[in-house]
Amino acid sequence: MVSSRRGFTLIEMLIVIVIIGILAAIAIPKYAAMKEKSYVTAMKSDLRNLVAAEEAFFADSGYYTATVTGKKKRQAMLTGTGLVFDPSTGVSDPLVTVGQGTWSATVTHAQVPNFTCGIAVNTTNPVDATAGEGTPACK
Repeated sequence: MVSSRRGFTLIEMLIVIVIIGILAAIAIPKYAAMKEKSYVTAMKSDLRNLVAAEEAFFADSGYYTATVTGKKKRQAMLTGTGLVFDPSTGVSDPLVTVGQGTWSATVTHAQVPNFTCGIAVNTTNPVDATAGEGTPACK
């Protein structure tokens, strides 16, 4: 007598579940690392954009400014008293330090605790002293 088998056995189902579990155990840490890398990239990108904004402000006014306002605050743009700059989502407003012909800035991200990125022009990078001028560095 020939019997036809329908469906899966318990062992077959358990093997599939174990394989899916192993794949998930490999993929989840990789995904978390990629998310953190994207947050760091957002901070570095914002710092590069800040360089462009700060240099444009310097070209217009002849000095660097530590006052950073968003695009929604049109008064700073009209009066020329502040730098018009909006950071990416999750990235803090830049903390800009201005000297005589120099400036530096640092930012953080809400999703990456205890991690700061910095950039400097005509001075030492506040995060990594070995970083080149105008190059974002993170620690």
